[in-house]
Amino acid sequence: MSSEPEKLLKPSEFCEIVGISYRTFKRWVSEGRIRVVRTPTGRIRVPYSEVTKILGGKPSGGEVRAVIYVRVSSSDQKGDLERQVEYLTQYCSSKGYRVVDILSDITSGLKTDRRGLLKLFNYIVNRQVDVVVIAYRDRLTRFDFEYLEYFFKQYGVRIEVVFGEEPRDAYQELVEDLIEIVTPFVEKLYGMKSRKKKKLVEGFKKLLEEVEKSE
Repeated sequence: MSSEPEKLLKPSEFCEIVGISYRTFKRWVSEGRIRVVRTPTGRIRVPYSEVTKILGGKPSGGEVRAVIYVRVSSSDQKGDLERQVEYLTQYCSSKGYRVVDILSDITSGLKTDRRGLLKLFNYIVNRQVDVVVIAYRDRLTRFDFEYLEYFFKQYGVRIEVVFGEEPRDAYQELVEDLIEIVTPFVEKLYGMKSRKKKKLVEGFKKLLEEVEKSE
């Protein structure tokens, strides 16, 4: 007795089931990630087994896949980086999450080309993670946290911030980030080597120090 022929899906049907755009579908086909067949009339169809292949990595039995993301601004803060990893690992264990990966960056939260962050994005767009666990909001990004949160939600991924506000000793990192933002604007106004630029940046640093002392 012969088996029934495998169900073939239209590209639009496949995209809806898997949760990707048609543009992503075409890219995956060109990369060989999805096998397609052509009907006698030349139309593209996707074997249903490709759905199982793509979604096979999704959790079963309620398992939650987590990626831990940690960040510090400089190499002399590696101790803090290790503490973040240790605590967040314990946190995931207590919640019953399966940790898929632990990603870390040693750079400013203003940088968008962080290696760990870009790898995290790959996990998300390939639907290999359910929750991103971070210690503080600013570990993921210094500003515009809500934009990343919205982007993650489009792929069914939530962000869990274990602590609320950043620790008090993170003040110096915040100062450095603020100076990094101000400096390019000052350079455009006065020129990169201008004395006025140096004076204004130093004045900004002094202002931040005075604000810290007054609190």
